[in-house]
Parts: sequence; C-alpha cells; structure tokens
Amino acid sequence: MISLKKEDIALNQQFFDKKTAIQAAGKQLTSLGYVAPEYIEKMVERDQLTTTYIGNLVAIPHGTDESKHLIKKSGIVILQVPKGVDFDGNEVKLIIGIAGIDDEHLDLLSAIALVCSDLENVEKLVAADSQEQIIELFNEEVTV
Repeated sequence: MISLKKEDIALNQQFFDKKTAIQAAGKQLTSLGYVAPEYIEKMVERDQLTTTYIGNLVAIPHGTDESKHLIKKSGIVILQVPKGVDFDGNEVKLIIGIAGIDDEHLDLLSAIALVCSDLENVEKLVAADSQEQIIELFNEEVTV
C-alpha cells in the first residue's frame, strides 16, 4: 500500500533531460531516507538498460537488481513536470521514483499502475496544484 506524504511530492518541476530528472527523483528518495546516495547512480544505470518510461506520460525510475542493498525503507516520490521532459522520444510529465525492500516494489508498481493506467488520472495528477490533491487521487484509486 502506498502511504504518500506531502514531502514525497514535488510540484512544478522542470528538467533539461531525463538523466537530470532521474537524478532529482533519486535525490528526493535519498533526502527522505528511503535510499543511500549511491542508489541515484543505479537509477540512471537502470534506465540506460531499459527505459523507465511506462506510457501515459509516466516514467518510474528505480535502481538495478544489484542496488537492492542500498534501499533503507520502501517508498515513492512523485515529481510533477507540467512542461514535460523527454524520455527517449516520449514526453514524461510525471516521474515516480520508487524504492522497495524485498518484493514490496511489486506492490508499489501495482498501486502506481492502478492510478497511471488511466490517462485521465495522470492528467489530473499533472494539473494538481497541491500535494494534497495528488495524495487524494492516489488514495481514491488504490483503495477501490
């Protein structure tokens, strides 16, 4: 289950490129105590192996399998990018950085997929002007 807090969400972000965007998600995961700082580079590495863009304007950067030991506790961060950032030719307006201990990353991914599989939900998240609106939308969709 996702337990989003206001500090997990960064509104109105702008990034020059996807690497900067992924690093920003990693820095937020690090500053909130979810991961060790070395995890950030593993997130960039993971995206180089296979894009973390999942469709519907969403990317879910996360570390490689070898970086699991760098995760301190499970959590997600959401970076809202209304003007978009290019992920290998795909526009991304919502970056959801994840860190999951053991198999908890699968629970995180399925909760995110529930919300983000509907483009209308993604558009609401991108248009949200408060962290509370984003938390509310995730809670509505995930608890149904």
